[in-house]
Amino acid sequence: MTYHGAVKVGGPPDVRELAHLIITKVAVGPYDNNAYLLRCRATDEQLLIDAAADAPVLLETVGDDLETVVTTHRHQDHWGALAEVVATTGARTAAGEHDAEGIDVPTELLLADGDRLRVGEVELTVRHLVGHTPGAIVLIYDDPQGHPHVFTGDCLFPGGVGNTWGDPEAFRTLFRDVNEKIFDALPDEAWVYPGHGNDTTLGAERPHLEEWRERGW
Repeated sequence: MTYHGAVKVGGPPDVRELAHLIITKVAVGPYDNNAYLLRCRATDEQLLIDAAADAPVLLETVGDDLETVVTTHRHQDHWGALAEVVATTGARTAAGEHDAEGIDVPTELLLADGDRLRVGEVELTVRHLVGHTPGAIVLIYDDPQGHPHVFTGDCLFPGGVGNTWGDPEAFRTLFRDVNEKIFDALPDEAWVYPGHGNDTTLGAERPHLEEWRERGW
């Protein structure tokens, strides 16, 4: 089966099977949020990125066992179902250390730039990006048998960086961090899984970086 990443609320998930990791993408809620379930092939341990909305759909996707829920940033549309998912599964909560205070469900694991987070035998790298929120995080899986996979929350989308609400300084810091920690560090083949909408690659977006800088959003 070919993964495409184009999912719709009320529609089926899309599943990407890698050598060591299975990625399931599902769209939920009134803001068309994406949630991503990562499952280690070796151990079956699971990690959910953004329990955004519609707990029944997320719990059906997760099944019986969930170890961790990571919230990419403090905006409520990305953690609306977190309390119910955690209460049902007993999963631990994780979020960026500078955004945890803005999430109503207590965060057990505070994540900082450069931290390593494991799901079974698979390791994810945490990068802290400032601008969309003070403590947004991105998770990177550098597949040893393929290209990197980057879960960007609302920091990077097809066509630009995340919303900074007309704040020039917030845009400057987010654009800087996206450049230095994502584009400068990873190859064109890196696959981007955003918090809303369709996926993209760094190669598809890289030619437009100067255009984004000039327009300021």
